[in-house]
Amino acid sequence: MRDTILAIVIVINALCGVLVWFMPDLGNYILLTIASAFTFLGIYDAFLQKKHSLLRAFPIIARLRWFFEEEREKIQQYFIEDDLNGTPINREKRSIVYQRAKKEIETIPFGTQHDLYEKGYEFVKHSIFPTDHHNVLGEEVVFGSDKCTQKYKSSIINISAMSFGSLSKNAIMALNQGAKMGNFAHNTGEGGVSPYHLQGGDLIFQVGTGYFGAGKTIDGKRYFDDEIFRENAIRPEVKMIEIKLSQGAKPGHGGILPAKKNTEEISKIRSVEPFTRVDSPPSHSAFSNFEEMISFLQKVRELSNGKPIGIKFCVGNNEEIEEMITSFAKAGNYPDFIAVDGGEGGTGSAPLEFTNYVGTPLLEGLSFVHKTLVKHNLKDQIKIIASGKAIDAFDIIKLKAMGADAIGMARSFMLSLGCIQARECNLDTCPVGVATQDEDLVEALVVADKNVRVKNYHAKTVAAVKEVVSSMGKKSIDEVTSKDIFRRNKAGDISSLEEIYFN
Repeated sequence: MRDTILAIVIVINALCGVLVWFMPDLGNYILLTIASAFTFLGIYDAFLQKKHSLLRAFPIIARLRWFFEEEREKIQQYFIEDDLNGTPINREKRSIVYQRAKKEIETIPFGTQHDLYEKGYEFVKHSIFPTDHHNVLGEEVVFGSDKCTQKYKSSIINISAMSFGSLSKNAIMALNQGAKMGNFAHNTGEGGVSPYHLQGGDLIFQVGTGYFGAGKTIDGKRYFDDEIFRENAIRPEVKMIEIKLSQGAKPGHGGILPAKKNTEEISKIRSVEPFTRVDSPPSHSAFSNFEEMISFLQKVRELSNGKPIGIKFCVGNNEEIEEMITSFAKAGNYPDFIAVDGGEGGTGSAPLEFTNYVGTPLLEGLSFVHKTLVKHNLKDQIKIIASGKAIDAFDIIKLKAMGADAIGMARSFMLSLGCIQARECNLDTCPVGVATQDEDLVEALVVADKNVRVKNYHAKTVAAVKEVVSSMGKKSIDEVTSKDIFRRNKAGDISSLEEIYFN
């Protein structure tokens, strides 16, 4: 096969040479140049390179395999997958984000494509007497326990944690400006508060194990620093502080910033060496047990002048979570909110094993945290934020029914910016300028256009939530409970989520 391919290429090259000999015009010279290039490439593949067996056996044409392998995700998304089988977010879900962000038609013709009799199908039951959706309440939530002096009123839908570094500066600016226009909150992610976060939108300042924007490096280790933290925490844009213990996409691992995305600018914000891979530690150096955690949370609350303080984690060992919440109750001191991330959460970069096999899925984790807070009489003090693949109104209503007070959404807001789910976030090659630091690609994302789409998606989704809730005959989103959401099981029977998760 190798000899046959090379013979064909050489013959074509010779024919092009003859063509140039008899008709020496520019077009024929171009053909000869191309044919010669392929000839040299074939010789190199077959005899000179020794790294790839496939190229030695099938010179030139084996390179087509690399091309199609490189473009496999896009080919599958555009030409193979249907509306429901794409992962991690299917085409139907992606389309509703695009439509709402652009204020395009979002109705569906001819009926549902879902199999209503398939195991796992979920739905709500409507009322004969729906309420007026314009008057449905509950689209806002107040954060702040009796330990908090600067309570914060937020939308029930906010932008979940995505840092500058993971996302581009234009993406961060568009998200923050959209949050300002729509009056909802924007989580900074663990990369610290960058200038691009300071566009006037409300911020949730996340402090991760690397203490970026809240600490410094001493002898190669990252430590929390009171003054550095306070400088960012007391900013007027910062409304809440979130201490990240873990995240759903890689719980127990710590954040990862690929070297290609760690630019000079980002390295200065994070106080790290530029163009090196930055791995956050798996755990905090500021505390190592629940008593120390409570003391740390109180210190952070005081340093931020009494703003709401929360913790974020993906549920792992249930006994540990139970012990933590028991410690809060015994101490009479607790965070103002808990952000529960599901194992299905997204990230820009994570080891395969952690993304696929570590961490409790959101519904199980959320229901456990909710039950444990109720058990210890803390649910009235500690609000719950849930995050993990929430896209449309049903997702939000379901999580609210399971005990969440607010929903954090990341990938859906990325989609509102124009993300096409190319899944190149860890390669710095995002083709639409959302998850890259490549300046040419970043410029493709026009902030003045995308910020409006962020606002539109939020507003239309909140409106859709109110419409569905009104169809259930309820006057407030807060009235929805786990009794109102139903799921078909393997036997074909239908059970409420209360029966599945709370009995």
